[in-house]
Amino acid sequence: MYDDDARKRTRLRRAALTAVVPLAAAALLAGGRAVTGAVSGGPPEAGRAPGGRGDGAPAPTGAPAPSGTSVSAPLAGRVVVIDPGHNPGNFRHPSEIAEEVDIGTNRKECDTTGTSTQDGYTEASFTLDVSHRLRTILRRLGATVELTHDAGRPYGPCIDQRARIGNEANGGRGADAVVSVHADGSASGGRGHHVIVPGLVKAGAADTAAIVAPSRRLGEHVAAEFARATGSAPADYLGGGTGLVVRKDLGGLNLSTVPKVFVECGNMRDPRDAALLSNAAWRQKAAQGIANGVGTYLLG
Repeated sequence: MYDDDARKRTRLRRAALTAVVPLAAAALLAGGRAVTGAVSGGPPEAGRAPGGRGDGAPAPTGAPAPSGTSVSAPLAGRVVVIDPGHNPGNFRHPSEIAEEVDIGTNRKECDTTGTSTQDGYTEASFTLDVSHRLRTILRRLGATVELTHDAGRPYGPCIDQRARIGNEANGGRGADAVVSVHADGSASGGRGHHVIVPGLVKAGAADTAAIVAPSRRLGEHVAAEFARATGSAPADYLGGGTGLVVRKDLGGLNLSTVPKVFVECGNMRDPRDAALLSNAAWRQKAAQGIANGVGTYLLG
C-alpha cells in the first residue's frame, strides 16, 4: 500500500510520460491519470492482427512535466528490451523448438508455438503487434528499445537466448527493464490480465536474488497501469485478483540478471477476452498501459 507521498510521486511520473506521447487521445485527467482513447480498427481476421495497425497520432496534450524531467524525452538514457512471446514461424519448426535448453532448475523446450483465439488469431501475431506499438511509445519517450526478435528469423529465439539478449543489452551492462509480451491460453471462462514476476531461484545458471525485488516493483507498476489504460480487470482465475503471479519455472525469468516481467494481456481462449485482444484499438491501449508502467518504474 502506497502512502500519500508515494501516490503523488506516481501521479507526477505518469503525467510526465503521458504529456509527451503523441498517441491516440492520450490525455491527463484530474490527478494526472493517463488514459488512451480508441484507435479505429476493422473486424478481426484469422491468422493476422485484426483491425490492422490502428496507430493514431494527435497532438500532445501539452501538460507540464515534473521539475527535472525532460518534456521531450523523460526516458532518455534508459534501455528497454521487449520480448515478443513466441514467433509466427515456430509451428513450421517443431523439432527445433522442442530441443531442450538449461534454465537452471531443469531443462525445458527451446520455445513453443503459443496459443490462439478460436478464430485463429495467434498469440505470436498478437505479441509482435503489441510489441511494435510499445516500441513506438517508448522510443517517443526517449528510451533506447531493442526487441528479442522481429519475425526476421524462422523460429525462436530459444528462451535462454531471450534472457541473454536482455542481460547483454546496453553494451553488456544489461537492460534497465525487460518486458515479455504474451497472451494466456487458459480455459474459456477465465478472464483478465496478469503479470508474472520471478521467484527466488538459485540453481545452476539461474540466480534471481538480485532481480526479485526490482522485478516485483516493475510488475506492480505494469499491472496497475495496464488495468488503468485498458479498463480490464486482473485475472479472475489465478493470482487471487492481484494481477501478479510469482513463478520459478520460466527460463526467461530464471536466467535473467536484469529486472524482467511477463505480461499476459488476456485469455485468448475466452471469447470475451479474445474480442479485446483481436481489436486494434484495445491493443493500442494495452501497449500504452505497459509503457506507462515501465516508464513509471524507470522514473521511480
